[in-house]
Amino acid sequence: MSINCMKRIVQLVIVLTLAVGPLSILHAASVYKIGGIFSSTGRASFLGDPEKKTMEMMVDKINAAGGIDGHMLEAVIYDSEGDPAKAVSAVNKLIHRDGVIAIVGPSTTPTTLAIVNFVERAKIPLISCAAGIKITSPVKPWVFKTAQSDRLAVSALYEHMQAKSIKKVGIITVSNSFGESGQEQLVSLAGDYGITIVAKESFGAKDTDTTPQLTKLKGASPDAIICWGTNPGPAVVAKNLKQLKINIPLFQSHGVASAKFISLAGEAAENIVLPSGKILVMDQLPADDPQKQILKDYETMYVSKYGGAVSGFGGYAHDAMTLVAEALKASDGDRQKVRNALENIKDHVGVTGRFSFSPEDHNGLTSSAFVMVEIKNQTWNLLTD
Repeated sequence: MSINCMKRIVQLVIVLTLAVGPLSILHAASVYKIGGIFSSTGRASFLGDPEKKTMEMMVDKINAAGGIDGHMLEAVIYDSEGDPAKAVSAVNKLIHRDGVIAIVGPSTTPTTLAIVNFVERAKIPLISCAAGIKITSPVKPWVFKTAQSDRLAVSALYEHMQAKSIKKVGIITVSNSFGESGQEQLVSLAGDYGITIVAKESFGAKDTDTTPQLTKLKGASPDAIICWGTNPGPAVVAKNLKQLKINIPLFQSHGVASAKFISLAGEAAENIVLPSGKILVMDQLPADDPQKQILKDYETMYVSKYGGAVSGFGGYAHDAMTLVAEALKASDGDRQKVRNALENIKDHVGVTGRFSFSPEDHNGLTSSAFVMVEIKNQTWNLLTD
């Protein structure tokens, strides 16, 4: 190499260093890429939009603090629009084109179940933000999730009903894997709480009228009706029940635990009870609750950046990113080390609850991750009895 050529290389390095800083050049070669798949648009955007924003916010926060062992993080995020086929397309891009170390999301049970086999084959840790118990049961080595499982949600709901002497219920569930999984848990756990399911109905995710199903449920004379789905369907159920003047208590799943449901259901949301993460009622929690400060910190950070209100759905992405950050430490970006570290995380307090993973449990949450809430005057109220 000629002396002139070497001089030009040295000059180029000096120019780049002055322009972007010496550490930026180093980090550009050692970035940890983290994938994200969320329903950022479409009917499930009330789930995916806060998740996407939260992931980006958490990456910025981690990088501002120096990254992980000096490595900056880069978020590579795709929008599934709530479509399982688009989730598959996205996961293939993340695996084969983007070379990510881990993936956060998807937002829904159907989109998550569509991609689990891909991440298992590629051996990439996936931290889903969806609730269906089938995501992590049976355990899949590379698949974890931060959303409370529907089995825990059903247990919380039935425990509340048992205390209220509710013995006969009718159920109406959305016709997708989230609803099907919820129905399975509702049926399998009913006997444990002395509850009898007297009728079962279903509705399509895009249905705009459920009056025939609700009329059938009324005919079975239940003490209460349980709706299991995600917006907008459950809001349609609530409105139709009010229009039909069916005076039977309506309970919902944690799939509607956000301000969006109240907005969609309007006056029909009044008096509805459901299991929820603590984020909706954080100000009503006792001062010694171990999650309270984390919830407040998340709310402050999110609202100051994006405005609006926080939700438990964004909280799933918050927890996924803090778990990934913890697992990345001392991993040198090795996926197997990240997976192993995730599986051994204990007593990690997050927005959703306290996580303790194990080879037998890749959700890591207990019933303490849920509280029962009631909608009163268009807002959430913590139930304590």
